[in-house]
Amino acid sequence: MSKAIDQGATDLPLLEETIGANLEATVARHGDCEAFVVPHQAIRQTWREFNASVDQVAKGLMAAGIETGDRVGMWSPNYAEWTYVQYATAKIGAIQVNVNPAYRTSELEYALNQSGCRMLVARTEYLTSKYKEMVESVRPNLSHLERSVYFDTPDWAELIEQGREITDAELADRGRSLVNTDPINIQYTSGTTGFPKGATLSHRNILNDARLVAEACGYSQSDRVCIPVPFYHCFGMVMGNLACSATGAAMVIPCPTFDPIAVLQSVEDEKCTSLYGVPTMFIAELGLPNLVDFDLGSLRTGIMAGSPCPVEVMRKVIDVMNMSEVTIAYGMTETSPVSTQTAATDSVEHRVTTVGKVLPHVEAKIVDPATGDIVECGQEGEYCTRGFHVMLGYWEDSGKTAQAIDEEGWMHSGDLATMDEDGYVNIVGRLKDMIIRGGENVYPREIEEFLYTHPAVADAQVIGVPDERFGEVIMVWVQLEAGTTLSEDELKAFCQGKIAHFKIPQYIRFVSEFPMTVTGKVRKIEMREKSIADLGLQSIAETKMA
Repeated sequence: MSKAIDQGATDLPLLEETIGANLEATVARHGDCEAFVVPHQAIRQTWREFNASVDQVAKGLMAAGIETGDRVGMWSPNYAEWTYVQYATAKIGAIQVNVNPAYRTSELEYALNQSGCRMLVARTEYLTSKYKEMVESVRPNLSHLERSVYFDTPDWAELIEQGREITDAELADRGRSLVNTDPINIQYTSGTTGFPKGATLSHRNILNDARLVAEACGYSQSDRVCIPVPFYHCFGMVMGNLACSATGAAMVIPCPTFDPIAVLQSVEDEKCTSLYGVPTMFIAELGLPNLVDFDLGSLRTGIMAGSPCPVEVMRKVIDVMNMSEVTIAYGMTETSPVSTQTAATDSVEHRVTTVGKVLPHVEAKIVDPATGDIVECGQEGEYCTRGFHVMLGYWEDSGKTAQAIDEEGWMHSGDLATMDEDGYVNIVGRLKDMIIRGGENVYPREIEEFLYTHPAVADAQVIGVPDERFGEVIMVWVQLEAGTTLSEDELKAFCQGKIAHFKIPQYIRFVSEFPMTVTGKVRKIEMREKSIADLGLQSIAETKMA
């Protein structure tokens, strides 16, 4: 038996340039090709037009006093302005802080303060999210925030107008002063200690990861990629936007938030060749009663990632949606995000039962969690990865960084995996008890810490239980303070508006005690098994991580 360690090919050199320089190179090659289509905003731009819009925003930010290394928050669903800000901040060396559009006040306040955002760009509202109201409610607590720009108000035009005082030469000079190893993006991941951690990524991290993901999908300037996954996550902004700008493929943004009909209509109207989604999105699309009415004949490839991918869903995507070259990708925000991906040339069996092999210039190994020794091929252990894609660290948190990245540069994922003799990786579980609900990573500790703030809650233990639609959903076992009463509806109401909707427990169970080990640790595995049995839920053992 050989050891479970592998290294990707190195024949394709890594890009050693900034995101801004890479975009300019794409404009030079494909300036008149269509680049950016946003049907819900009636926007259609070539690469040259798209780049001009980005430059307007970049100049506006410079005129507003944003310097290299300053943090600029972006809080919105998928609108054109989100993408303009993504590239504009990269061109001037500002660090974009992605704020999850589902965040509520406590999460917003933490992210903006912890990152030290000087500016926030946002919509005033979207559906039930009143972004401006939430910003104003916590504004007194935001010591670093100097300016909020709401792009669906005259604020946006004022920012652009302000930028007219910056010359092309000044913008170009700023770009030339940047280094591709500079931090360019902060993405918050839920923290096991109750506080999110800001994974800090460089130009080099995300540009190369995007380019190699695009290579695995076989992208060229003739491809058109439908991107319904959220921009605030690496799936949208890196595997989506950056993969397109690195290759000249067109970005098609079908809807602000996922709508299966809008997605498939955009695929048909724009003749998209690639479609992205977490499994729940593909399940919703496949479940449309009028699925056969959409012409999906242009589709060739795509990516399914973000949460456990049921094998049968993958097979249907290949057979029913014409995505013969669909790929599976696996990774984490801390790895920019992809570290393994299937290839279009892989067998269907490999593409539906594994998460592929390591990307070029990436190393992976499976280790014994107790000893750190590399296990044999076929044996389970913790997936670790090393290479250009590993984050710079957690923003201003060297302690957490050292826990995640060892002295030899290996990122410890916390995921249990196997590797076969050919290097194909399969994710079989998680060391940590992270819950993945419809592509959203949820750490129980964060929810538990919040629930502790309710005066009637003495203790709370959060677990994930299987769900046919979302893969997993949140369940909490609650112990009440003596002499208090609390209903399920009251506890859910307590959560509304304070934590993101996907973190609010779907199931609540009031108990007098938790199952414990002899050393006094809560047995969450036993809690989960009992909850599955009591609720009559089906296990998701047949699914795999992607």
